[in-house]
Amino acid sequence: MGTFNFTSNDVEYNQVGQSYYTVTGDISEGDIGNDHNVGTDGLTIGIPKITTGNLGSTIFFRNSGAAGNNTVVISPDDSNKIVGSVTLSGSVVVAGGVLGKDWQLTKATSIQGDWCAIRAVSLTEWYIIGCQGIWASES
Repeated sequence: MGTFNFTSNDVEYNQVGQSYYTVTGDISEGDIGNDHNVGTDGLTIGIPKITTGNLGSTIFFRNSGAAGNNTVVISPDDSNKIVGSVTLSGSVVVAGGVLGKDWQLTKATSIQGDWCAIRAVSLTEWYIIGCQGIWASES
């Protein structure tokens, strides 16, 4: 996975690998543990199908693009779905929980540094474990 442990002056640090996207693409199994930085508008980042080998994995996405300029689209395999919710200004936004439907950061309200973390909790479900920013389900 993408986490490296190293020791310096008798202190242990965790160093998380970074992946950067300027074109649409899919996350490889080997890069699941990385932070995934999306700095270009209009990209769709495909996440791996959940298997027994990646069950329990967490994937972290970050908008590294300019404020008000980026839509970050997280796209599960057609046999998987993203479920959960995000609370925004007192209202709750719920992921659609439909197989193969995307979860996306809205462009007009995006801020550099907005993020979302999802975890594979079953062979068909990625759960939202945290988000910042205004995200919405594909209709």
